Amino acid sequence: MGYANILVPADLGEAAPDRIRLAAGLARRFDATLTGAAAHEVPAPILVRDVYDAIDQEGRNKAQVQAILEQARASFERFAGDGICTDWRWRFADPVAHLVEQARAADLVVVSRRGPGDEDPGPLGVPPGPVLMEAGRPVLVIPPRTVHLSAARIVVAWKDVPEARRAVSAALPFMRDADQVWVATVGADARHEGAEDVAHHLARHGAHVTAHPLHTVDDTGSELLRFALLQDADLIILGAYGHSRLREWMFGGVTRDLLDRSPLCCLMCH
Repeated sequence: MGYANILVPADLGEAAPDRIRLAAGLARRFDATLTGAAAHEVPAPILVRDVYDAIDQEGRNKAQVQAILEQARASFERFAGDGICTDWRWRFADPVAHLVEQARAADLVVVSRRGPGDEDPGPLGVPPGPVLMEAGRPVLVIPPRTVHLSAARIVVAWKDVPEARRAVSAALPFMRDADQVWVATVGADARHEGAEDVAHHLARHGAHVTAHPLHTVDDTGSELLRFALLQDADLIILGAYGHSRLREWMFGGVTRDLLDRSPLCCLMCH
């Protein structure tokens, strides 16, 4: 199993070129189609005089939004480059809802990190949180100024829960090709999480893998990042633990930490 279709949102923010280039590089690597997606809702007419004025305003608003979406398409085509099969999906709609809809036919969704200090991509932008919660697909979250992912050295942040199991399965195409994979567990009960079993399972798939317990429990996210950086890893795989309530996206501490501040790419599943 590999990735046949990789989905990436296109916007006009500063992070978009690097995100699209990275996704295109993965499409070349896995011989996949790269699908770009963009959406923008059409503003409703305001202060209308009559029905004809409303129709006229709606037409102008649609034309303005269409022009923005065409800019996004041009950016996608430019930074995707040559040598891969591409597809383009746009819609007059909420950007998150549109990307989640398009994810039904994707194997991997590539989005940018959106921490408190990261750039706002504008009205076409898609934050990773709701995509993780709703798409039902693995989501690769990339930090700013990252244009390539070799995934030669990978850390699996293992916790024996369904989200982590899904993430491990989703990341198998990366782990089969990696030089080294570490299945890392954190805390006093790490030995009961089954990391050795997971490592043996990945070895059956051809991965070069070892299990590695981490004993610090003060700040799990920081400990995982410290270990990954120490190993010169460039990809962390983990389950995204959280729940939604009235469209407010709430995540557990480790997921939130990595979503907000990881300097490494993170492949997550909910």
